[in-house]
Amino acid sequence: MKKSGILYSKEELEQRIAQIGAQITKDYQDKNLVLLCVLKGAFMVFSDLAKCIDLDAEIEFITLSSYEFTKSSGKVTLKGEFNIDLEGKDVLIVEDILDTGNTLSFLKEFLKDKAESVKIFSLFTKDKSDLKLDYTGFKIDDEFIVGYGLDCDQKYRNLPYVAILEEA
Repeated sequence: MKKSGILYSKEELEQRIAQIGAQITKDYQDKNLVLLCVLKGAFMVFSDLAKCIDLDAEIEFITLSSYEFTKSSGKVTLKGEFNIDLEGKDVLIVEDILDTGNTLSFLKEFLKDKAESVKIFSLFTKDKSDLKLDYTGFKIDDEFIVGYGLDCDQKYRNLPYVAILEEA
């Protein structure tokens, strides 16, 4: 596998995330916001987005798994325990990419009775799912991307940009 040219630069990512952060600040002005990061892929976008939201928000993390190398296994598993009290709180799930929608559908269903509201932000979407996103960064073609937290077999997460991964 090799990565091809840059799909989104660091500057393009930062600009779009700042726009979304401003919108979230406006939308959650009088809410009890909890930002929920889906680890590991969303850690970079989560960190940058949180800094762009001008509210007193709680920060939480959850680890889910559904991928094996470059393909979705179709089965979502929660890793570790989830002991966060969300009663009366408005949860915004922060995810790196919406592909099949399995992970986010699982998580939204898991949280719906625990919180006042549950909304979703995904930096990237491939439009392969019927799941409705509340905030979206970029719509992309059905290609495997890496960088800015997105990985292939735990590699490439540290890239400050996003590139398409191609077979060698």
